[in-house]
Amino acid sequence: MSAGCNVPIVSLIRRSHFSAGHHLHSDKLSEEENRKYFPKSANSSGYGHNYVVEVTVRGPVNATTGMVMDISELQEAMDRGIINVMDQKHLDKDVSFFKENVSTTENVAVFIWNQLKSEMKNPDFLHKVKLWSTKKNIAVYRGELTSSKDHS
Repeated sequence: MSAGCNVPIVSLIRRSHFSAGHHLHSDKLSEEENRKYFPKSANSSGYGHNYVVEVTVRGPVNATTGMVMDISELQEAMDRGIINVMDQKHLDKDVSFFKENVSTTENVAVFIWNQLKSEMKNPDFLHKVKLWSTKKNIAVYRGELTSSKDHS
């Protein structure tokens, strides 16, 4: 790619996994409402998942290195922000974010996004977090926010 040419924008994806336990329960709900919304989480000790997380970064291909970013730097950020914090942990007891937020797949994906934003050398390249809590349940987060008055 020579100077003055258009630079390709490429998505780079890194996948990792971690195991963690949790108990779906909201202090904002009655016990009856908790049973309604989280019927499989009746055991207050919780249960575990073997999560799979896929992180997508997106950016211009560097003309010198031929890379969007060094994949080992992305893996190091994932290790610091996700694996070291969540692997082999009980999310509700060991991760302060989940003391105030229900540890749903959606909220775990948001937590991972925020962790990566603080760990990456170039957080503007973070494009998407995709999280599997089971083979059938997947959450995708791209950093989008809405006003809390729009959804409660």
